Amino acid sequence: MRTTRAAILREMGAPAPYATSKPLEIREVALAPPGAGEVTVRIKAAGLCHSDLSVINGSRPRVMPMVLGHEAAGEVVEVGADAGLLQVGDHVVFSFVPVCGECPACAEGRPAMCAPGAVANTGGSLLSGAKPFHDQAGELNHHLGVSAFADYTTVSAKSCVVIDPELDFKIAALFGCAVMTGVGAVVNTAKVAPGTSCAVYGLGGVGLAALIGARASGANPLVAIDLSDDKLALARELGATHTVNAADADALEQVRAITNGGARTVVESVGSAKVLETAYAATGRAGTTVTVGLPHPNARLDIQAVSLTVDERVLRGSYMGSAIPARDIPRFIAMYQAGLLPVDRLLSHTLKLEDINEAFDVLDRGEAVRQVVVFD
Repeated sequence: MRTTRAAILREMGAPAPYATSKPLEIREVALAPPGAGEVTVRIKAAGLCHSDLSVINGSRPRVMPMVLGHEAAGEVVEVGADAGLLQVGDHVVFSFVPVCGECPACAEGRPAMCAPGAVANTGGSLLSGAKPFHDQAGELNHHLGVSAFADYTTVSAKSCVVIDPELDFKIAALFGCAVMTGVGAVVNTAKVAPGTSCAVYGLGGVGLAALIGARASGANPLVAIDLSDDKLALARELGATHTVNAADADALEQVRAITNGGARTVVESVGSAKVLETAYAATGRAGTTVTVGLPHPNARLDIQAVSLTVDERVLRGSYMGSAIPARDIPRFIAMYQAGLLPVDRLLSHTLKLEDINEAFDVLDRGEAVRQVVVFD
């Protein structure tokens, strides 16, 4: 048993500004050693994602209390029995769905849909059912099998992907969610073909990752849509051929004109049903709309049903970028190292764990691409 600092969310729905309401409490807690099939990892860097924010504000309900955080990289410091090939000293990126490797979805090559992984994530536990974090009040729930906002975490070995030890941890962390989700949505879910048009709604970390994935795939024209002029400028630097401010009264018409009636592929990464409706409307005939956003569970979508048939349209969800983490995280890292995916440009801020509440205000205001907590 070791002690570690951890950022604990005890109740959802705290009001912004979070610098005042302080929903995340930094405390010393107990962390159990790894059991069978588990490892303990020293966290080196952890990204702040809208999926974390949606738990804080209650739009993505989870069991409480919880050690938050799911996008991270670190170093293995202790290995339990039957932990596969993982060894002390390995550098790892986490997959936020632990991949059992045995359920029907895993057998079909769709580990993002792993049934035992989903049960564990919903219940706030590891694949084994264990909840390794404890404080004086009792067990603390795990966030997506990772709980990265802590100096150390104990996880299932099946949540870990070994990476090149030369990769900067601050960059490596981004491959665990932003890159795997955004690039994966383009190359795995949509299978964007060279020379075909693509539009991306929402330019946070996931949206910009989708943009650089579409550029690497040869999409043209490549349209970026957001409310932030700063993010639109960054999108142009990252390869967008056109940008549209979503606040423009004719924003949808602009996208349609640029893409000759509608894009072949449109990616929605905002997490808004209304934005998804707009993204669907911006998709051309025989085109595909891919959503990676996480709207509130009560949100409903209103689209023209007949268009699915007469226009042969496809509306697809993409969870975790439809990725196979053990395959895709290393290959996306290799693409970054080859200069094809400028993932380092997504890193906009670094911070200490003590400043995490203030950092979620920055995220809530849409002023960051990706913020990363750096651990000493």
